[in-house]
Amino acid sequence: MYSAILFRTIFGKTMRKDPQARILHKQNWGDYFILALESPRITSEAHPGQFLMVRVGETSFPLLRRPFSIHAVQDNALEIFFQTTGLGTRQLSLKQEGDRLDILGPLGRGFNLDIEGSTPKAALVGGGRGIAPLYFLSESLRLQGVSATIYYGGRTVEDLPLRKKFLAAGYPLHCSTEDGSYGFKGLITDHLIQDLKQNPADRIYACGPDGMLKRLAEISQEYSIPAELSLEAIMGCGFGACWGCVHRLKKDQEIGWQKICEDGPVFPAEMIIWEKE
Repeated sequence: MYSAILFRTIFGKTMRKDPQARILHKQNWGDYFILALESPRITSEAHPGQFLMVRVGETSFPLLRRPFSIHAVQDNALEIFFQTTGLGTRQLSLKQEGDRLDILGPLGRGFNLDIEGSTPKAALVGGGRGIAPLYFLSESLRLQGVSATIYYGGRTVEDLPLRKKFLAAGYPLHCSTEDGSYGFKGLITDHLIQDLKQNPADRIYACGPDGMLKRLAEISQEYSIPAELSLEAIMGCGFGACWGCVHRLKKDQEIGWQKICEDGPVFPAEMIIWEKE
């Protein structure tokens, strides 16, 4: 029987913990995976751009939960999309349909879906596994009457496993690969610039590596298009207790450290202070 626990941290924040989220479906393309998890209460409260903290093992090792963007929601289930890059994700990839996961969420501040205009358009840019939160976002924007175009980049065609999913859902899709094995040869940010000249957008949404996000912040300023960027970070707790995922940001004309898990992971592009190369 499904049960979710609502609890309050020592900081006064509330969140839901579902220790028995059942894996309904598993799909993979090489080292990329989707898991569909049955968790009605967490699913009903999820917003695009938020994430889960998932306990990946049955023992105390690995000790820390892992953060995963909410990739999609449907009925009583939500999906996470991930790539196996280390011990935690490898353990998670071994889970099978019917297994149970201990999850915490939904956590963080997500994307702002309000876009002005009679026929608003959005450009959604995902780099590699950074595409994870953009399917949930695209579906939510569609319900808001926003036209979403997807820009999906990777090193090779193997890094674009979700391209057929976006096409099947009816979204205009632009892909790029650095080696030219599929779509535009080069960076997805370069492809975006080319397309914006014929297909302007009212807002840019993105998730991916810092280098891509930094370039998108520059594009946002150059083309006067508001942008919201989802930062990636290693997280210890996921709700602001450990200060393990801080980033320098500008708020009210002051620069300081903010917690990605609690104050983000989504921030307006103009708030983010990028480290100098």
